[in-house]
Amino acid sequence: MKKLLTVALGAFAFLCNGMASGWPTNYNGVMLQGFYWDSFEETQWAKLESQANDFAGYFDLVWVPQSGKCLETWNTMGYTPYYYFNHNSSFGTEAALRSMIKTFKSKGIGTIADVVINHHNTTGWFGFPAETYNGETYQLLSTDIVANDDNGKAATQAAKEGVKLSANNDEGENWDGMRDLDHKSENVQKIMRVYAKYLVNDLGYAGFRYDMVKGFSGSHIADYNQAAGVEFSVGEYWDSNANIQKWIQSTGNTSAAFDFQFKYNIRDAVDGNDWSRLNSTNNLMHDVAYRPYAITFTENHDTQVRADGTSSGPLRRDTLAANAYMLAMPGTPCVFLHHYLDYPNEIKGMIAARKAAGITNMSNYVNMRSGKENYANQVQGTNGKLIFVVGNTANYVPSTSQYTKILAGYHYAYYLSNDANVAWVDLQTGTYDGAQTATLTAVSNDANAKLVYTTDGTTPTASSKQAISGTKVNIPAGATTILKVGLLLNGTVSNIITRTYKVVDFQPYKIKVYVNADAADASWAKAQSSAASPAINFWIWGGTHATKKGAWPGDLITTRETVNGKQWFVQSYDITSSADFVNFVFSLGTGAPQTVNVENIKEDTFITISSEKDGTKYKVNVVSTGIEAVHTEATVENNDPYYYTLSGQRIERPTQRGIYIHKGKKILIK
Repeated sequence: MKKLLTVALGAFAFLCNGMASGWPTNYNGVMLQGFYWDSFEETQWAKLESQANDFAGYFDLVWVPQSGKCLETWNTMGYTPYYYFNHNSSFGTEAALRSMIKTFKSKGIGTIADVVINHHNTTGWFGFPAETYNGETYQLLSTDIVANDDNGKAATQAAKEGVKLSANNDEGENWDGMRDLDHKSENVQKIMRVYAKYLVNDLGYAGFRYDMVKGFSGSHIADYNQAAGVEFSVGEYWDSNANIQKWIQSTGNTSAAFDFQFKYNIRDAVDGNDWSRLNSTNNLMHDVAYRPYAITFTENHDTQVRADGTSSGPLRRDTLAANAYMLAMPGTPCVFLHHYLDYPNEIKGMIAARKAAGITNMSNYVNMRSGKENYANQVQGTNGKLIFVVGNTANYVPSTSQYTKILAGYHYAYYLSNDANVAWVDLQTGTYDGAQTATLTAVSNDANAKLVYTTDGTTPTASSKQAISGTKVNIPAGATTILKVGLLLNGTVSNIITRTYKVVDFQPYKIKVYVNADAADASWAKAQSSAASPAINFWIWGGTHATKKGAWPGDLITTRETVNGKQWFVQSYDITSSADFVNFVFSLGTGAPQTVNVENIKEDTFITISSEKDGTKYKVNVVSTGIEAVHTEATVENNDPYYYTLSGQRIERPTQRGIYIHKGKKILIK
């Protein structure tokens, strides 16, 4: 009864103050998780700010790492908070943070703060800092620590030091390592309300992502959100669907939640090679009542495979198909930065299609095909219908009299209903290497519809250059081109879209891919070094690459090289642009056994096949070694601006120490 009363009071406070219900209804935005684990180089505030133009028009929200200063003097992701009002962190200075948030806001992008308030770091066991903000001093006390912190270890230490803890036990899950805070404490609540206001009204954040909300009652979320007046709130309640729903209720429906079961449904479909598993209703997104609160995702910093090999249910293949499913469905999609950096144009295209159809977090959908080999839904947007197909896309093609195909890639395709009446461009805004071609498409139920466009940034009119659907526009190298395209119907131009292309030169280079199966089980005996005449199949796709054989199981590779005393199957590939890459599956004989997908290879890479399996497919270990040995370069060459990060992103001039690709070599900038 007490719990129900708490929920009711939270909902009452929300209604009386007229605040948004944790996440806007009929919201058509897309969020980017703007970091991954140990992404200290890629996600410095200044680096993220420099990508504001690239994000604009596609991402409406960017969730960034916890920005408060921690005790550690080395790189930290921010989950060991020490200061609430000092925001000089591993990702940059507070001034750089404020600049990034301001720039994002000017581009129509809201910044989501990572709010870590379940626990707090200390000096010793109980030493909290005193912080002064707006002339008032705030400090947590030992009595703000739950009585059963660290499963009683804190109480034992408190007795030794002669200090007191709170009389209240933890409201949720206990977590060893730092002091768990008592959110029933008036002092804790006071500090958290001021902290929430500071994040929004002072730093300029648009909303909150609450970390580890299983550690305290959801009723406090309503309190802190109300104090700050935020429109966007999402909690990390890592649990079953039923328990996530209960948590949303506990907040008085003042917060959305990450849809963990949605993520695992996708993983199970991919791992089990069974797309019908996407039909599972065991997630927030499928429930009409909870759909507005569903923040869907395919991967995050906790589930990803980290550098040390640890992971928790990662997505190991079919990254594009997984994102194609998520970005076409209701809920609010949250794209993982790694996926975006690997496939920027494709993911932007999916977002553009979502926005063209007018899909929101409350859209309805109808299943069109559900089978092991493919899955298709028709999703109703405010402007039209979007049909997506994942898996074998050739086996389900909508009527061309009703739909136009606008996107297609490995294991996914998008079709937009002709009654959307929009102009479409396949090449999305971004920086590209070498001359490009943008294909224009008229999506219309009027057979006489045409397109008008300009390439100088001016607004197209009925008298501008006309084109029919399928027309290709050349985007020259060495310049910035602003392409504007509109649909021409009955002499009227409508639905004008803008794409900005910065096209630079690129120096192509060669990479080698090395594969060894000696560590695999006996199923791979014919590919092991001890075999009489070993060989292995390379099935390749992605970028500018495809198998020479053209059919499964791909190209039979017998060429071997000895590296550090070990024999490897080896094949060379040309990388023709910074967006170019190669994907692989390795197999024997007629295609069995086979490995999981190895995606987005852009540099010399050594791959060992493991005895472990992911479903029916063998896992692999991937080590990228670089195009050549790492060369040391003291400073950036001023006369040659073409540097690339290891993810393939071009930057004008590296400003930080790190490893970059320059002139076909891996360069260490000191």
